[in-house]
Amino acid sequence: MNKLTGNAIVGQSGGPTAAINATLAGVIRGALGCVEIERIFGAVNGIEGILNEQITELGPQFSKEEHLTALIHTPAAALGSCRRKLPSYASDDETYRKLFSILEKYNIRYFFYIGGNDSMDTVAKLSYYAQMQHYDIRVMGVPKTIDNDVCGTDHTPGYGSAAKYIAATMQEIIRDCAVYTVPAVTVVEIMGRDAGWLTCAAALPRKYCGVAPDYIYLPERPFDYCSFFDDIEAAFLRHPNVVIAVSEGIRHADGHYVGQGSQSGMVDIFGHAYLSGTGRSLEAAIKKQFNTKVRSIELNIMQRCASHLASYTDIDESVRIGEAAVHAACDGATAQMMAFRRRPGTEYGIDIVGIDINSAANHVRCVPDQFINAAGNHVTDACVDYILPLCEGETTPQYIHGLPVHFVIDKTPVVL
Repeated sequence: MNKLTGNAIVGQSGGPTAAINATLAGVIRGALGCVEIERIFGAVNGIEGILNEQITELGPQFSKEEHLTALIHTPAAALGSCRRKLPSYASDDETYRKLFSILEKYNIRYFFYIGGNDSMDTVAKLSYYAQMQHYDIRVMGVPKTIDNDVCGTDHTPGYGSAAKYIAATMQEIIRDCAVYTVPAVTVVEIMGRDAGWLTCAAALPRKYCGVAPDYIYLPERPFDYCSFFDDIEAAFLRHPNVVIAVSEGIRHADGHYVGQGSQSGMVDIFGHAYLSGTGRSLEAAIKKQFNTKVRSIELNIMQRCASHLASYTDIDESVRIGEAAVHAACDGATAQMMAFRRRPGTEYGIDIVGIDINSAANHVRCVPDQFINAAGNHVTDACVDYILPLCEGETTPQYIHGLPVHFVIDKTPVVL
């Protein structure tokens, strides 16, 4: 093993989750226990923070285990996040030279980036440039996303807690809708641009609680209004209160988003359209077709920040994968993303492994065919069985006057 001594930096990127700070806590804990890492820094707002030298020191802030514990149960990205797409080094070598000059200034030899698909692209580019320039650094990606769409891992940190929130909220919505006899349709819009993993979680209550949405529509299947109306008509024959879960990214066969007419048309730095309005579009279409009471509900950012209903399994695994990234890097690994491997058998368990970063970056893991029913309007029992273990267990955050305690990182830039 090639020993490498120096400082480490960790950053967060992309959309926050209820578990991203648990992973951050894992990285910090691992770094504080690694003899090769002398100091651990935090990049404020991800890669942008490094380029702007908005770099804070984390070690002194987490000298007490109770501070790490509070961070574990804090939602959102405590270091701040960004959605910055790094150019290729061939087209913008200046950005990379500036970035690596700053890394050298702070003697950064370990780089940990917590994020989703686009963030893994950053890890891949930095790893490649470091290799080209013979800069001795270990660059590691640590996955996170409520979307559960990162390739190479059984699931992503953050997904289990979001799935648990969606399942619990959907059960509550269904109970509420069932109290009236007046015919009505409720459409619940759930996050998910290209993959319907979050919307799949709406089906979980049927396993033990006896309720589930009448229908579930995912981006993995083309959406057709005629079939949609037929489904609703069939549901009305069973009961007066119809509840439907839809992914925000459902599309027609021609690729156009169902909610496109209600959207701004704006895109982010990665070229992704800002999605919203799918529920409103379906609400208008249902009202016109059936002339019945109809409402749409957009769960919005509550799906990713509801730490009060976090999954113990998710939080525990998120800490572990952060620590594992540090241990792997100190053992010589670089240009890797940490990943979960589910053990075979009926009893749930995972192993944490490192995979080539290029096998994960810029790829999307969609819901597989065996998890979607033949009609394309619901999910199978195999899908429910896959998700349920990820939502198990309750966390025990600290409370004060009935409200959970969150940890706020001091982002004052370090002075060398």
